[in-house]
Amino acid sequence: MSGSILIVDDEKGQRDILTAILQKQGYATAAVPGAREALAELADKEFDLILTDLKMQGMSGMELMETLLTDNNRQCVVMMTAHGTIDSAVEAMKKGAFDYLEKPLEREDLLLTVKRAFEHIGLLHENAVLHRKLKETMAISNMIGEHPKIKEVARIIGKIAPTSSTVLIYGESGTGKELVAKAIHDGSPRRDKPFFAINCAAIPDTLIESELFGHEKGSFTGAASREIGLLEASQGGTIFLDEIGEMNVAMQAKLLRAIQEKEIRRVGGKVNIPIDVRIISATNRDLEAEIKKGNFREDLFYRLNVIRVTLPPLRERGNDIATLADFFLEKYSAASGIALNGISKPALKILMNYSWPGNVRQLESVIERGVLMAESDQILPEDLPAEVHEEMANITKLPFEFPPQGISIEELERDLIIKAMERADGIISKAAPLLGMSYKTLQYRLEKFGIERS
Repeated sequence: MSGSILIVDDEKGQRDILTAILQKQGYATAAVPGAREALAELADKEFDLILTDLKMQGMSGMELMETLLTDNNRQCVVMMTAHGTIDSAVEAMKKGAFDYLEKPLEREDLLLTVKRAFEHIGLLHENAVLHRKLKETMAISNMIGEHPKIKEVARIIGKIAPTSSTVLIYGESGTGKELVAKAIHDGSPRRDKPFFAINCAAIPDTLIESELFGHEKGSFTGAASREIGLLEASQGGTIFLDEIGEMNVAMQAKLLRAIQEKEIRRVGGKVNIPIDVRIISATNRDLEAEIKKGNFREDLFYRLNVIRVTLPPLRERGNDIATLADFFLEKYSAASGIALNGISKPALKILMNYSWPGNVRQLESVIERGVLMAESDQILPEDLPAEVHEEMANITKLPFEFPPQGISIEELERDLIIKAMERADGIISKAAPLLGMSYKTLQYRLEKFGIERS
Protein backbone atom coordinates (compact mmCIF):
# COMPACT_ATOMS: atom_id res chain seq x y z
CA MET A 1 0.00 0.00 0.00
CA SER A 2 1.06 3.62 -0.36
CA GLY A 3 -0.28 6.99 0.71
CA SER A 4 0.21 9.46 3.52
CA ILE A 5 -1.93 9.73 6.66
CA LEU A 6 -1.94 12.39 9.39
CA ILE A 7 -3.11 11.00 12.76
CA VAL A 8 -4.61 13.55 15.15
CA ASP A 9 -5.35 12.31 18.68
CA ASP A 10 -4.61 13.72 22.14
CA GLU A 11 -3.91 10.21 23.55
CA LYS A 12 -0.29 9.24 22.95
CA GLY A 13 -1.00 5.53 23.29
CA GLN A 14 -3.67 5.74 20.61
CA ARG A 15 -1.32 7.64 18.28
CA ASP A 16 1.41 5.03 18.75
CA ILE A 17 -0.93 2.09 18.07
CA LEU A 18 -2.37 3.67 14.93
CA THR A 19 1.09 4.59 13.67
CA ALA A 20 2.37 1.03 14.14
CA ILE A 21 -0.64 -0.61 12.41
CA LEU A 22 -0.68 1.77 9.44
CA GLN A 23 3.08 1.85 8.88
CA LYS A 24 3.11 -1.97 8.85
CA GLN A 25 0.67 -1.77 5.92
CA GLY A 26 3.00 0.54 4.00
CA TYR A 27 1.36 3.88 4.71
CA ALA A 28 3.52 6.94 5.45
CA THR A 29 2.27 8.48 8.71
CA ALA A 30 2.74 11.46 10.96
CA ALA A 31 1.04 11.90 14.34
CA VAL A 32 0.19 15.05 16.32
CA PRO A 33 -1.61 15.57 19.66
CA GLY A 34 -4.16 18.18 18.58
CA ALA A 35 -5.93 20.13 15.86
CA ARG A 36 -3.67 23.19 16.13
CA GLU A 37 -0.60 21.02 15.63
CA ALA A 38 -2.34 19.31 12.70
CA LEU A 39 -2.90 22.66 10.95
CA ALA A 40 0.76 23.55 11.49
CA GLU A 41 1.82 20.17 10.04
CA LEU A 42 -0.49 20.62 7.04
CA ALA A 43 0.94 24.05 6.34
CA ASP A 44 4.28 22.41 5.52
CA LYS A 45 3.23 19.05 4.11
CA GLU A 46 0.35 17.50 2.17
CA PHE A 47 -1.41 14.37 3.42
CA ASP A 48 -3.83 12.19 1.50
CA LEU A 49 -5.93 11.27 4.54
CA ILE A 50 -6.61 12.90 7.90
CA LEU A 51 -7.50 10.45 10.71
CA THR A 52 -8.71 12.60 13.60
CA ASP A 53 -10.32 12.13 16.99
CA LEU A 54 -13.61 13.99 17.45
CA LYS A 55 -13.23 15.10 21.07
CA MET A 56 -9.94 16.84 21.86
CA GLN A 57 -8.74 19.64 24.08
CA GLY A 58 -8.98 23.07 22.45
CA MET A 59 -10.08 22.79 18.81
CA SER A 60 -12.26 19.71 18.22
CA GLY A 61 -11.97 17.29 15.35
CA MET A 62 -15.18 18.73 13.91
CA GLU A 63 -13.68 22.25 13.88
CA LEU A 64 -10.50 20.89 12.31
CA MET A 65 -12.47 19.19 9.56
CA GLU A 66 -14.55 22.30 8.84
CA THR A 67 -11.35 24.35 8.58
CA LEU A 68 -9.77 21.84 6.20
CA LEU A 69 -12.82 21.60 3.98
CA THR A 70 -13.03 25.38 3.81
CA ASP A 71 -9.39 25.66 2.79
CA ASN A 72 -9.27 22.67 0.43
CA ASN A 73 -12.30 20.58 -0.40
CA ARG A 74 -10.10 17.75 -1.68
CA GLN A 75 -9.11 16.75 1.86
CA CYS A 76 -10.35 13.33 2.94
CA VAL A 77 -11.19 13.07 6.65
CA VAL A 78 -12.08 10.01 8.76
CA MET A 79 -13.44 10.81 12.22
CA MET A 80 -12.66 8.67 15.29
CA THR A 81 -15.25 8.81 18.06
CA ALA A 82 -16.13 7.24 21.39
CA HIS A 83 -19.34 5.23 21.67
CA GLY A 84 -21.31 8.05 23.28
CA THR A 85 -20.66 10.54 20.46
CA ILE A 86 -21.86 8.55 17.42
CA ASP A 87 -24.47 11.20 16.63
CA SER A 88 -21.71 13.80 16.36
CA ALA A 89 -19.75 11.54 14.02
CA VAL A 90 -22.79 11.11 11.79
CA GLU A 91 -23.17 14.90 11.77
CA ALA A 92 -19.52 15.15 10.72
CA MET A 93 -20.22 12.89 7.74
CA LYS A 94 -23.09 15.14 6.73
CA LYS A 95 -20.63 18.04 6.77
CA GLY A 96 -18.08 16.26 4.59
CA ALA A 97 -16.23 13.56 6.53
CA PHE A 98 -15.65 10.42 4.47
CA ASP A 99 -16.47 8.01 7.32
CA TYR A 100 -16.12 7.48 11.06
CA LEU A 101 -14.60 4.80 13.29
CA GLU A 102 -15.90 3.92 16.76
CA LYS A 103 -13.44 3.60 19.64
CA PRO A 104 -12.01 1.29 20.80
CA LEU A 105 -10.80 0.73 17.25
CA GLU A 106 -10.77 -2.73 15.71
CA ARG A 107 -7.73 -3.33 13.52
CA GLU A 108 -9.69 -4.83 10.62
CA ASP A 109 -12.29 -2.03 10.70
CA LEU A 110 -9.51 0.53 10.68
CA LEU A 111 -7.68 -0.98 7.71
CA LEU A 112 -10.88 -1.54 5.72
CA THR A 113 -12.01 2.07 6.24
CA VAL A 114 -8.58 3.44 5.33
CA LYS A 115 -8.50 1.25 2.21
CA ARG A 116 -11.93 2.52 1.14
CA ALA A 117 -10.84 6.10 1.80
CA PHE A 118 -7.83 5.71 -0.50
CA GLU A 119 -10.01 4.14 -3.19
CA HIS A 120 -12.24 7.22 -2.89
CA ILE A 121 -9.23 9.52 -3.12
CA GLY A 122 -8.08 7.65 -6.23
CA LEU A 123 -11.46 8.10 -7.88
CA LEU A 124 -11.46 11.81 -7.10
CA HIS A 125 -8.00 12.14 -8.63
CA GLU A 126 -9.04 10.13 -11.70
CA ASN A 127 -12.15 12.29 -12.16
CA ALA A 128 -10.05 15.44 -11.92
CA VAL A 129 -7.65 14.11 -14.57
CA LEU A 130 -10.54 13.13 -16.87
CA HIS A 131 -12.16 16.54 -16.30
CA ARG A 132 -8.92 18.27 -17.30
CA LYS A 133 -8.46 16.01 -20.33
CA LEU A 134 -12.01 16.75 -21.43
CA LYS A 135 -11.28 20.47 -21.44
CA GLU A 136 -8.02 19.91 -23.30
CA THR A 137 -9.69 17.61 -25.83
CA MET A 138 -12.42 20.12 -26.52
CA ALA A 139 -9.95 22.97 -26.91
CA ILE A 140 -7.72 20.92 -29.17
CA SER A 141 -10.01 18.90 -31.41
CA ASN A 142 -12.60 21.50 -32.22
CA MET A 143 -11.59 24.97 -31.12
CA ILE A 144 -8.16 25.05 -32.70
CA GLY A 145 -8.23 27.24 -35.77
CA GLU A 146 -8.87 30.76 -36.95
CA HIS A 147 -11.77 30.14 -39.30
CA PRO A 148 -14.69 32.50 -38.47
CA LYS A 149 -17.16 29.61 -38.25
CA ILE A 150 -15.06 27.88 -35.59
CA LYS A 151 -14.68 31.10 -33.63
CA GLU A 152 -18.45 31.50 -33.78
CA VAL A 153 -18.94 27.98 -32.41
CA ALA A 154 -16.60 28.80 -29.51
CA ARG A 155 -18.50 32.03 -28.83
CA ILE A 156 -21.87 30.27 -28.79
CA ILE A 157 -20.58 27.55 -26.45
CA GLY A 158 -19.37 30.20 -24.02
CA LYS A 159 -22.78 31.90 -23.99
CA ILE A 160 -25.05 28.84 -23.76
CA ALA A 161 -23.03 26.56 -21.47
CA PRO A 162 -24.20 28.19 -18.19
CA THR A 163 -27.88 27.74 -19.15
CA SER A 164 -30.09 24.63 -19.11
CA SER A 165 -31.59 25.17 -22.57
CA THR A 166 -31.77 22.31 -25.05
CA VAL A 167 -29.19 22.44 -27.82
CA LEU A 168 -29.26 20.94 -31.31
CA ILE A 169 -25.87 20.44 -32.96
CA TYR A 170 -25.68 20.14 -36.74
CA GLY A 171 -22.61 18.74 -38.44
CA GLU A 172 -21.26 15.97 -40.63
CA SER A 173 -19.79 12.82 -39.15
CA GLY A 174 -16.40 13.46 -37.58
CA THR A 175 -16.79 17.20 -37.05
CA GLY A 176 -16.82 16.79 -33.26
CA LYS A 177 -20.47 17.01 -32.25
CA GLU A 178 -20.03 14.95 -29.09
CA LEU A 179 -17.00 16.99 -28.05
CA VAL A 180 -19.06 20.17 -28.39
CA ALA A 181 -21.79 18.59 -26.25
CA LYS A 182 -19.21 17.69 -23.60
CA ALA A 183 -17.79 21.20 -23.69
CA ILE A 184 -21.26 22.66 -23.11
CA HIS A 185 -21.77 20.30 -20.16
CA ASP A 186 -18.29 21.02 -18.84
CA GLY A 187 -18.94 24.76 -18.82
CA SER A 188 -22.30 24.45 -17.09
CA PRO A 189 -23.37 24.28 -13.42
CA ARG A 190 -24.04 20.60 -14.14
CA ARG A 191 -20.37 19.87 -14.74
CA ASP A 192 -20.03 17.70 -11.59
CA LYS A 193 -23.08 15.63 -12.50
CA PRO A 194 -23.23 12.76 -15.03
CA PHE A 195 -22.79 13.15 -18.78
CA PHE A 196 -24.10 10.29 -20.90
CA ALA A 197 -24.04 9.91 -24.66
CA ILE A 198 -26.20 7.60 -26.74
CA ASN A 199 -26.07 7.02 -30.49
CA CYS A 200 -29.69 6.68 -31.58
CA ALA A 201 -28.61 5.08 -34.88
CA ALA A 202 -26.71 2.30 -33.14
CA ILE A 203 -29.57 0.97 -31.00
CA PRO A 204 -32.44 -1.06 -32.44
CA ASP A 205 -35.91 0.51 -32.23
CA THR A 206 -37.02 -2.30 -29.91
CA LEU A 207 -34.34 -1.44 -27.33
CA ILE A 208 -33.99 2.33 -27.41
CA GLU A 209 -36.98 2.95 -25.10
CA SER A 210 -35.47 0.69 -22.44
CA GLU A 211 -32.05 2.30 -22.96
CA LEU A 212 -33.43 5.78 -22.35
CA PHE A 213 -36.22 5.15 -19.83
CA GLY A 214 -35.13 1.91 -18.16
CA HIS A 215 -37.38 -1.06 -17.44
CA GLU A 216 -38.89 -3.06 -14.61
CA LYS A 217 -38.18 -6.72 -13.97
CA GLY A 218 -40.28 -8.95 -16.20
CA SER A 219 -41.49 -6.10 -18.43
CA PHE A 220 -40.37 -8.01 -21.53
CA THR A 221 -38.56 -11.22 -22.44
CA GLY A 222 -35.03 -11.04 -21.06
CA ALA A 223 -35.80 -8.32 -18.48
CA ALA A 224 -34.41 -10.33 -15.57
CA SER A 225 -34.01 -7.34 -13.27
CA ARG A 226 -34.85 -3.67 -12.97
CA GLU A 227 -32.60 -1.44 -15.07
CA ILE A 228 -32.18 2.33 -14.74
CA GLY A 229 -32.34 4.19 -18.06
CA LEU A 230 -29.91 6.89 -19.15
CA LEU A 231 -32.38 9.72 -18.60
CA GLU A 232 -32.77 8.68 -14.97
CA ALA A 233 -29.07 7.97 -14.55
CA SER A 234 -28.27 11.45 -15.90
CA GLN A 235 -30.20 13.11 -13.06
CA GLY A 236 -28.89 16.62 -12.55
CA GLY A 237 -26.54 16.27 -15.51
CA THR A 238 -26.65 16.11 -19.29
CA ILE A 239 -27.60 13.50 -21.87
CA PHE A 240 -26.35 13.70 -25.45
CA LEU A 241 -28.60 12.14 -28.09
CA ASP A 242 -26.42 11.68 -31.15
CA GLU A 243 -28.02 11.03 -34.55
CA ILE A 244 -31.43 12.07 -33.19
CA GLY A 245 -32.76 12.04 -36.76
CA GLU A 246 -32.55 8.24 -36.75
CA MET A 247 -35.01 7.87 -33.86
CA ASN A 248 -38.35 6.37 -34.89
CA VAL A 249 -41.46 8.56 -34.71
CA ALA A 250 -43.11 6.56 -31.91
CA MET A 251 -40.05 6.99 -29.71
CA GLN A 252 -39.91 10.68 -30.61
CA ALA A 253 -43.38 11.10 -29.08
CA LYS A 254 -42.24 9.52 -25.80
CA LEU A 255 -39.11 11.66 -25.70
CA LEU A 256 -41.20 14.79 -26.33
CA ARG A 257 -43.43 13.95 -23.38
CA ALA A 258 -40.40 13.39 -21.13
CA ILE A 259 -39.03 16.82 -22.08
CA GLN A 260 -42.36 18.57 -21.61
CA GLU A 261 -43.41 16.89 -18.36
CA LYS A 262 -39.88 16.52 -16.95
CA GLU A 263 -40.68 12.97 -15.91
CA ILE A 264 -40.35 9.44 -17.26
CA ARG A 265 -41.88 6.04 -16.70
CA ARG A 266 -39.78 2.89 -16.97
CA VAL A 267 -40.92 0.24 -19.45
CA GLY A 268 -43.41 -1.90 -17.53
CA GLY A 269 -43.52 0.59 -14.67
CA LYS A 270 -46.49 2.36 -13.11
CA VAL A 271 -44.73 5.24 -11.37
CA ASN A 272 -43.72 8.54 -13.00
CA ILE A 273 -40.17 9.51 -12.05
CA PRO A 274 -39.22 13.24 -12.05
CA ILE A 275 -36.06 14.05 -13.99
CA ASP A 276 -33.80 17.09 -14.15
CA VAL A 277 -31.67 16.54 -17.24
CA ARG A 278 -30.29 18.86 -19.89
CA ILE A 279 -30.77 17.41 -23.36
CA ILE A 280 -28.28 18.07 -26.13
CA SER A 281 -28.93 16.37 -29.45
CA ALA A 282 -27.08 16.18 -32.74
CA THR A 283 -27.73 15.20 -36.32
CA ASN A 284 -26.16 15.17 -39.76
CA ARG A 285 -29.62 15.18 -41.37
CA ASP A 286 -31.74 18.15 -42.43
CA LEU A 287 -34.46 17.74 -39.80
CA GLU A 288 -36.70 20.35 -41.39
CA ALA A 289 -36.67 18.29 -44.59
CA GLU A 290 -37.35 15.15 -42.53
CA ILE A 291 -40.37 16.89 -40.97
CA LYS A 292 -41.84 17.48 -44.45
CA LYS A 293 -41.32 13.79 -45.26
CA GLY A 294 -43.10 12.77 -42.04
CA ASN A 295 -39.95 11.24 -40.55
CA PHE A 296 -39.51 13.70 -37.68
CA ARG A 297 -42.00 15.34 -35.34
CA GLU A 298 -42.21 19.09 -35.74
CA ASP A 299 -43.13 19.65 -32.07
CA LEU A 300 -40.07 17.69 -30.91
CA PHE A 301 -37.88 19.61 -33.35
CA TYR A 302 -38.88 22.93 -31.78
CA ARG A 303 -38.25 21.52 -28.30
CA LEU A 304 -34.74 20.40 -29.26
CA ASN A 305 -33.85 23.35 -31.47
CA VAL A 306 -33.96 26.09 -28.82
CA ILE A 307 -30.28 26.79 -29.52
CA ARG A 308 -28.59 25.61 -32.70
CA VAL A 309 -24.87 25.04 -33.12
CA THR A 310 -23.60 24.31 -36.63
CA LEU A 311 -20.16 22.75 -37.04
CA PRO A 312 -18.48 23.42 -40.39
CA PRO A 313 -16.98 20.50 -42.31
CA LEU A 314 -13.21 20.40 -42.31
CA ARG A 315 -13.00 21.02 -46.08
CA GLU A 316 -14.47 24.51 -45.50
CA ARG A 317 -11.96 25.48 -42.83
CA GLY A 318 -9.02 26.35 -45.10
CA ASN A 319 -5.76 26.79 -43.23
CA ASP A 320 -7.22 25.18 -40.10
CA ILE A 321 -6.40 21.86 -41.80
CA ALA A 322 -2.68 22.63 -41.54
CA THR A 323 -3.04 23.85 -37.96
CA LEU A 324 -4.89 20.73 -36.87
CA ALA A 325 -2.47 18.48 -38.79
CA ASP A 326 0.48 20.06 -36.95
CA PHE A 327 -1.25 19.53 -33.61
CA PHE A 328 -2.03 15.87 -34.31
CA LEU A 329 1.54 15.38 -35.55
CA GLU A 330 2.88 16.66 -32.24
CA LYS A 331 0.35 14.60 -30.27
CA TYR A 332 1.14 11.27 -31.94
CA SER A 333 4.86 11.91 -32.19
CA ALA A 334 4.93 12.32 -28.41
CA ALA A 335 2.65 9.32 -27.82
CA SER A 336 4.70 6.98 -30.03
CA GLY A 337 8.13 8.33 -29.18
CA ILE A 338 8.83 9.01 -32.87
CA ALA A 339 10.53 12.36 -33.39
CA LEU A 340 9.40 14.09 -36.60
CA ASN A 341 10.21 17.56 -37.87
CA GLY A 342 6.88 18.17 -39.55
CA ILE A 343 4.90 17.47 -42.70
CA SER A 344 6.60 17.90 -46.06
CA LYS A 345 5.23 20.59 -48.40
CA PRO A 346 3.99 18.07 -51.01
CA ALA A 347 2.21 16.06 -48.30
CA LEU A 348 0.70 19.22 -46.80
CA LYS A 349 -0.55 20.28 -50.23
CA ILE A 350 -2.32 16.95 -50.58
CA LEU A 351 -3.90 17.33 -47.14
CA MET A 352 -5.04 20.86 -47.95
CA ASN A 353 -6.68 19.77 -51.21
CA TYR A 354 -8.41 16.64 -49.90
CA SER A 355 -12.18 16.84 -49.30
CA TRP A 356 -12.14 15.10 -45.88
CA PRO A 357 -15.45 13.22 -45.87
CA GLY A 358 -14.59 12.01 -42.35
CA ASN A 359 -13.64 15.53 -41.20
CA VAL A 360 -11.45 16.14 -38.12
CA ARG A 361 -11.72 12.52 -36.98
CA GLN A 362 -10.40 11.33 -40.35
CA LEU A 363 -7.58 13.90 -40.36
CA GLU A 364 -6.48 12.74 -36.91
CA SER A 365 -6.45 9.13 -38.10
CA VAL A 366 -4.47 10.03 -41.24
CA ILE A 367 -1.81 11.92 -39.26
CA GLU A 368 -1.53 9.13 -36.68
CA ARG A 369 -0.94 6.69 -39.55
CA GLY A 370 1.56 9.06 -41.15
CA VAL A 371 3.58 9.29 -37.93
CA LEU A 372 3.76 5.51 -37.65
CA MET A 373 4.55 4.93 -41.33
CA ALA A 374 7.11 7.72 -41.79
CA GLU A 375 10.60 6.52 -42.66
CA SER A 376 12.21 9.96 -42.78
CA ASP A 377 12.05 12.88 -40.36
CA GLN A 378 8.89 14.19 -42.05
CA ILE A 379 5.52 12.87 -43.20
CA LEU A 380 5.79 12.42 -46.97
CA PRO A 381 3.04 11.82 -49.58
CA GLU A 382 3.79 8.10 -49.61
CA ASP A 383 3.04 7.99 -45.86
CA LEU A 384 -0.55 9.08 -46.51
CA PRO A 385 -3.41 6.63 -47.25
CA ALA A 386 -4.10 5.94 -50.93
CA GLU A 387 -7.53 7.59 -50.97
CA VAL A 388 -6.03 10.88 -49.80
CA HIS A 389 -3.37 11.39 -52.46
CA GLU A 390 -5.36 9.64 -55.21
CA GLU A 391 -7.97 12.38 -55.01
CA MET A 392 -5.25 14.99 -55.55
CA ALA A 393 -3.88 13.02 -58.48
CA ASN A 394 -7.29 12.93 -60.13
CA ILE A 395 -7.68 16.69 -59.75
CA THR A 396 -4.32 17.38 -61.44
CA LYS A 397 -5.23 15.08 -64.39
CA LEU A 398 -8.37 16.99 -65.46
CA PRO A 399 -8.05 17.38 -69.31
CA PHE A 400 -9.28 20.92 -69.85
CA GLU A 401 -8.27 24.55 -69.55
CA PHE A 402 -9.98 26.96 -67.16
CA PRO A 403 -12.51 29.25 -68.93
CA PRO A 404 -12.06 33.02 -68.36
CA GLN A 405 -15.12 33.19 -66.08
CA GLY A 406 -13.84 30.35 -63.90
CA ILE A 407 -15.71 27.22 -62.80
CA SER A 408 -17.64 25.88 -59.82
CA ILE A 409 -15.73 22.93 -58.38
CA GLU A 410 -18.87 21.61 -56.68
CA GLU A 411 -20.95 21.79 -59.87
CA LEU A 412 -18.18 20.13 -61.85
CA GLU A 413 -17.85 17.38 -59.28
CA ARG A 414 -21.62 16.86 -59.20
CA ASP A 415 -21.82 16.57 -63.00
CA LEU A 416 -18.94 14.08 -63.08
CA ILE A 417 -20.57 11.94 -60.40
CA ILE A 418 -23.90 11.94 -62.25
CA LYS A 419 -22.19 10.89 -65.51
CA ALA A 420 -20.26 8.13 -63.75
CA MET A 421 -23.39 6.82 -62.07
CA GLU A 422 -25.25 6.84 -65.40
CA ARG A 423 -22.47 4.87 -67.06
CA ALA A 424 -22.43 2.41 -64.14
CA ASP A 425 -26.24 1.99 -64.20
CA GLY A 426 -26.49 3.43 -60.70
CA ILE A 427 -24.15 0.87 -59.11
CA ILE A 428 -21.75 2.59 -56.71
CA SER A 429 -19.13 -0.15 -56.79
CA LYS A 430 -18.86 0.27 -60.59
CA ALA A 431 -18.98 4.09 -60.59
CA ALA A 432 -16.36 4.58 -57.86
CA PRO A 433 -13.38 3.32 -59.96
CA LEU A 434 -14.43 5.59 -62.83
CA LEU A 435 -13.98 8.57 -60.50
CA GLY A 436 -10.89 7.25 -58.72
CA MET A 437 -12.83 7.15 -55.44
CA SER A 438 -13.45 4.53 -52.82
CA TYR A 439 -16.96 3.12 -52.41
CA LYS A 440 -17.38 5.01 -49.10
CA THR A 441 -16.20 8.34 -50.54
CA LEU A 442 -18.59 8.12 -53.49
CA GLN A 443 -21.44 7.13 -51.20
CA TYR A 444 -20.74 10.22 -49.11
CA ARG A 445 -20.65 12.44 -52.25
CA LEU A 446 -24.01 11.09 -53.42
CA GLU A 447 -25.58 11.99 -50.06
CA LYS A 448 -23.86 15.37 -50.03
CA PHE A 449 -25.18 16.40 -53.46
CA GLY A 450 -28.56 14.68 -53.01
CA ILE A 451 -27.99 12.49 -56.10
CA GLU A 452 -30.34 9.53 -56.41
CA ARG A 453 -28.57 6.27 -57.26
CA SER A 454 -31.07 5.57 -60.01
